[in-house]
Amino acid sequence: MMKRITLGMKLIKVSGMTAMFLGIAAATAWAAGENHWLPMDTWKTLNFAILFIILFLLLKKPTQAFFSSRRKEIADELKELEDKKAAAEKELAEYQARFANLDQESRQIIQDYIQQGEEAKKRIIAQAEAQAEKLEDMAKRTIEQEFKSARIKLQQEISALAVDQAEHVIQNAISSEDQEKLVDDYLKKVVA
Repeated sequence: MMKRITLGMKLIKVSGMTAMFLGIAAATAWAAGENHWLPMDTWKTLNFAILFIILFLLLKKPTQAFFSSRRKEIADELKELEDKKAAAEKELAEYQARFANLDQESRQIIQDYIQQGEEAKKRIIAQAEAQAEKLEDMAKRTIEQEFKSARIKLQQEISALAVDQAEHVIQNAISSEDQEKLVDDYLKKVVA
């Protein structure tokens, strides 16, 4: 049913266009000063009108398709360009905000680097102090060990000298009679 209505509408449009075309052709011929209309002119006009209608009907859909696809392409391109424009405006706003905060960001970065430098300085000083304490402790232990070693050597030398001195004193102080008495006392202890 719907197809019949649209087909009827198309026929009305086409016949209306043909009548209009014939009217324009007749008006043009009459305006040109020719007051007589020949039957050949009617057939020429009718042939032209039929050719026009056939071309119109044949080229209507491809032309509409072309223009609608072109319209769609243009609309898509416009939408894409609007999206790009919106993205560019957003990016521009971000960059403007960044530039506005650039001075503050640079101060913050410098402050962060100074703080990191101070922390590194404290850490290095603490490590150096700890290493100095270790070296000082090692030096104290080494000195103490050297003192002990020197004391032991000194005690050994003193003991050796004391023994030598005692031997020398004993040799000079004991006479041969004292030696015999000592030997006899020793023998008595062993026998008993």
